[in-house]
Amino acid sequence: MQAAIRNVESSSGAPPRCEADGRQRVALVRSPLGLVESVASRGDSRPVAGFSPDFQVCLPYRGLFVFHVGDDDVVSDANQVVFVAAGEPFRLSEPRPGGFAELVVTVPPSLLGELVGASAWALRRHPLFRLRRRRAEPRLQLLRARLLHAHDGDPLAADELLIAVLRSALVAEPAVSPGEATRRLIARTKEFVAGHLGEPFRLGDVARSVGASPAYLTDVFRRCEGVPLHRYTVQLRLARALDELPHASDLTGLALDLGFSSHSHFTFAFRRAFDCTPSEFRESSRTRRMSAAAASRMAS
Repeated sequence: MQAAIRNVESSSGAPPRCEADGRQRVALVRSPLGLVESVASRGDSRPVAGFSPDFQVCLPYRGLFVFHVGDDDVVSDANQVVFVAAGEPFRLSEPRPGGFAELVVTVPPSLLGELVGASAWALRRHPLFRLRRRRAEPRLQLLRARLLHAHDGDPLAADELLIAVLRSALVAEPAVSPGEATRRLIARTKEFVAGHLGEPFRLGDVARSVGASPAYLTDVFRRCEGVPLHRYTVQLRLARALDELPHASDLTGLALDLGFSSHSHFTFAFRRAFDCTPSEFRESSRTRRMSAAAASRMAS
């Protein structure tokens, strides 16, 4: 998410562009239906101010950051979709080291209004842009990974994938409006999980860290996030796997680095979430990359 995205010069296959604040961004898809950019932070803890003249749908896929807009502080990780309304100033901060990365999709108001069933002028009042975030289901995470990794050089296929991502992202959920103390508790919980994603931990570890009882934490987290804390954590680990797999050579090592107890545990969880094995996803991503490279060479 960033201002003046209309001026981005990079295109699919171009090297990343480094912004003044140190973030790198590269355009992955350019289409009349939208601009898709990958934006990566280098882990600088300084808050970054921004302003977008356009409506944006942001899909974090690595790390954790906080989106500050108005009176809202939206804790954003790979289990979230973040919605940016046109014309609103905002700040981004990083409560943990390590940086973050996200896909930023800039969508024309006409298409956005069609997808959410609202007129373009009423988009700002739509529940998603008022709540500013929703949870990313496994199907959306898989589509996000395909948008990030899989470019086969076919503009029709790219457009259809972009529409599928937007349709999945723009599903409104029942509104949950926790109090300020609860929001801080959930934020601390997400920060703990993000900082310990590659290691096993117990519910008591999280509860002691955030200053709540295990029973209370499990209840309030499920009510606010729609899933139990364990499932939320596993989904974060799997989202990181989607990012790492196209480049991974050692699947057992990756499984252990992600906090799974074994390769088989990783494979079971991955197949249950995405209906394919990690090796199948890795192979399909690499095949699409090779096809895209071949198509690019032919076009040039």
